[in-house]
Amino acid sequence: MPETSYQIILADDHALLREGLKMLLGQRPEYIIAGEANDGLELLALLKRNTAADLVILDISMPRMRGIEAIREIKAINQSVKILVLTMHKDERLLCEAFIAGADGYLLKENVAKELFSALDAILRGDAHISSLMDKELKNSWMGLFRNKRIAIPDERLSTREREVLKLVAEGASNKEIADKLNISARTVDHHRANIMEKLNLKNTAELIRYALSNAYIS
Repeated sequence: MPETSYQIILADDHALLREGLKMLLGQRPEYIIAGEANDGLELLALLKRNTAADLVILDISMPRMRGIEAIREIKAINQSVKILVLTMHKDERLLCEAFIAGADGYLLKENVAKELFSALDAILRGDAHISSLMDKELKNSWMGLFRNKRIAIPDERLSTREREVLKLVAEGASNKEIADKLNISARTVDHHRANIMEKLNLKNTAELIRYALSNAYIS
């Protein structure tokens, strides 16, 4: 047993991927598999039972609970747990949302064999890690996009669904159109609109549209 060891929980709905991760992690004796989960809810139950877990490796597209929501719930259960998102999505917006929610690293599945240990080592010493397959693109474009307001910077006060509703309201969609597009009820749309106005301290739709414009939800 190494002098320092870390308990890791794996969360992915593909058993073959978890097996591959276990084989990789088996090369480093300091990394101990403390549990496995098929989905977000099972992961949260595991974390409540295992308060000594040091790190979670999770897919961002798990069933029963989306990875972004799972990240927030993980941090609510144990703020000190490190989180490495392992995903097939080469998506800058998802990366941004993951870090705002509390992730410590974002690694593409296609690069896991080459980069898993450098990602874990960085995260466990307190640094962030972004997949090298995205890093070059981010350096070339991400900050420029933010500066030029070409993509929205997600407001951590709003949920993913609230941001979707905000964008559609600002674009002029009616409650019924929003409900149909998002496959929710008109009453739920009203609830989301009220939450948005309260969280952002907005008084009317005009202020909501100004907020959406200034934060690049609409052009």
